Amino acid sequence: MKLFKHIAIVLLFLASSLVTAQVKFEAKVSKNKLGINERLRVDFEMNQDGDNFVPPDFENFTVVGGPNTSVSHSWLNGVRAYSKIYSYFLAPKQRGKIQIKQATIEIEGEIYKTQVVTVEVTQAVEQPKDGNNAEYIASQNIHLVAEVSKDNPYLNEAITVVYKLYVSPDTGVDNWREIDNPRYNDFWSQNINIKGIKVENGKFNGEDYRYVVLRKTVLYPQKSGKLEIEPLSLDVVVNVPTNKRDFFGQRIMSQVHRTISAGSRTINVKPLPEAGKPLDFSGAVGDFRFNVITSKTELNASESLQARVEVTGNGNLKLFQLPRLNLPSSLEVYEPEHAENVTTNLNGMQGSISDSYTIVPQFKGKYPIPSISFSYFDLKTESYKRISSGEIVIDVLEGPTNSSTADNNFAVNNGSKKEVVLSNDQFAFVKTDANLTSIEPTYFFKSTWFWNSLLLPLLAIPLVIVLRRKKDERDADVYGNKIRKADKLAKRYLSEAKKALGNKEAFYIALEKALHNYLKAKLRIETSEFTKDKIESLLLKRKVQQEVVDEFIGLLKNCELARYTPITNVEMQQDYEKAARTISLIDKQIN
Repeated sequence: MKLFKHIAIVLLFLASSLVTAQVKFEAKVSKNKLGINERLRVDFEMNQDGDNFVPPDFENFTVVGGPNTSVSHSWLNGVRAYSKIYSYFLAPKQRGKIQIKQATIEIEGEIYKTQVVTVEVTQAVEQPKDGNNAEYIASQNIHLVAEVSKDNPYLNEAITVVYKLYVSPDTGVDNWREIDNPRYNDFWSQNINIKGIKVENGKFNGEDYRYVVLRKTVLYPQKSGKLEIEPLSLDVVVNVPTNKRDFFGQRIMSQVHRTISAGSRTINVKPLPEAGKPLDFSGAVGDFRFNVITSKTELNASESLQARVEVTGNGNLKLFQLPRLNLPSSLEVYEPEHAENVTTNLNGMQGSISDSYTIVPQFKGKYPIPSISFSYFDLKTESYKRISSGEIVIDVLEGPTNSSTADNNFAVNNGSKKEVVLSNDQFAFVKTDANLTSIEPTYFFKSTWFWNSLLLPLLAIPLVIVLRRKKDERDADVYGNKIRKADKLAKRYLSEAKKALGNKEAFYIALEKALHNYLKAKLRIETSEFTKDKIESLLLKRKVQQEVVDEFIGLLKNCELARYTPITNVEMQQDYEKAARTISLIDKQIN
């Protein structure tokens, strides 16, 4: 009898050991049926700790929260219980029956998978209007608003969009993240940097609220008609007060995830009037001043002067072309250098743009630079205006006299013309008597080159051996090869960017790849480690000047933004030149 009792105890112990040793890894959902406007919680739970957890791709959901990890230990009747959970909060993208595919985990060298879970997503359901429901309270106490400065601007007139997050006094916000950035199609856009988030008091629907300004954007519409400003959407963690209180009588807060949107806005853009539009109008809209300024008006031949065509004021300064100088053909003129000194704030672009021409006169005389004009649309008077520069005369005091022109065989001297007299000696430089000498024949056999061609292959054998060893060492240097490859790719993509000037999409893709591969070569970091803060920190540690680092970070931002905003060929050329210059400066400064 005692023997049977002992056997039973042993079997019971073994059974309990097997139960506790059995690995469980399963997926659990908060509900199997939900509306498309509701959230789903998915828990991946295991009873033993594991490594290399890989969640499913959630292709038909938007992940609005998670992964959150929780671990618990407990002992019951001397038996240890362990639980580890990875939690995700999901928002469905579409209706229908949707599968949540398998997650995987590695436990003690074995790979375990969850079962596929199917949930049904129905049409939007009415949210409960229950004052005790945290979701409902959050929906009533937090709002995202897009404030647009003007709903019916003219083409190329600046408007601003300010995004404000309003929160009621009794509700709190832990953090937020943007889940859907607006793409401002058919607008030139620029975000204005916000230094720090400042909480302010205001009114929403006549009630007291607190609010923060999340984003400020300046837009210039690039075509007329009804244009849509896409909504900004945020995922927000909201702290909602409950009816429960803690030991000290304070209300216990409940956390909920909520997706909020500013909603889309329609802007009715007015075309510029056709009546009175100048023939040379190039799209300038705003309030401008126009000048043509020369560095000097008197000089000697072969000296140079600068002529600057400049527009200053407030308006779409980066979105139109400056008029070109019309100069006499006897003046040597170089392609203008474009410069911009423009800042953007809530009033739009302000500053100046200019084209600087380098002019080199070759002959003595007086040369007029004819008056040129600049036309723009004035928003205050809603009419076109024209500004003329006035004629400028360049007086070349010393130098050779111009004796001919290619056009009409006339010379210009102090403004007067005289006929050019052709000389009979004008072709005297052509030789008519040949001075020919005979050349002795040479033979290759037994010549110096003959013996060299026999000996050189033998002498080259040691050199080939040394080169082969160097190549083997180089091939074995895996890390060095990655750096050299990245350096070559940077040069190649920079070259591709230059070839793609004028094609915005291809240009900025190539430029971004060039900058990334340059960083890989210089900082020895992988693409997955790229963050602007880390790049800035590494460059500063390597003794690169702050202004050069700022310019490099600015180029990376330009590459990200430029694909979604209108960009002129001039701006692309400037970004290319800035990239080449910045890379050169980093090469010189980096330690």
